[in-house]
Amino acid sequence: MIDSLVTFVIGMSGGNAALAIVLFTVAVRFALLPLNVRQARTVKIRERLAPKLRELQKRYARKPERLVEETRALYAKEGSSPFAGFLPMLAQLPFMWLMYRVATHPTALAGHDLFGAPLGHQVAGLVANYGLASAPVLVFFLVIALVTAVAWLSARQIKVPEEQPEVMRRIMRLLPYGSVLAALVLPLAAGLYLLVSTAWATGERAVLASRPL
Repeated sequence: MIDSLVTFVIGMSGGNAALAIVLFTVAVRFALLPLNVRQARTVKIRERLAPKLRELQKRYARKPERLVEETRALYAKEGSSPFAGFLPMLAQLPFMWLMYRVATHPTALAGHDLFGAPLGHQVAGLVANYGLASAPVLVFFLVIALVTAVAWLSARQIKVPEEQPEVMRRIMRLLPYGSVLAALVLPLAAGLYLLVSTAWATGERAVLASRPL
């Protein structure tokens, strides 16, 4: 199934695999937009209820069952639930997996490149085949630099609750940089996918955060 999908996507892009990865990633991200809007709404509700939730936690610290009931009732008034944000997140996983499989398909990427850099090669392979100061390696590092810039912007968007331990705050702010580490060890095609996907996600969060949901 993946073989047929990759062949179809590349064919629809005029045989350009790099363009196919970009267009397919954007198309899937656009299809997931309703789920992301729902998740953003849940985040805003959680932020709005945070003071009341802290008050409930103090009041019913020794009554966990009552705390659960009161928390559910508080979310119900907002037309939501404490677990509403997890469902959109889980629903996205199969699509993310599919995008990753398309972007790292071993045979379909053979012979395809991005400005002369083979899409199926990792940075170590490019350095070994072309040399460190070569155009293909520079293309790869440009993609990694862009992924790093997007990760930095994404990290700035993260709002960590004040009650979280300092260690947890630091870890959460470092999470976006996982895409940079992945781009360093995965083929260039996967780095291109990560760039497009994370850039879309970062822009999407910025737009949704500025609009009432």
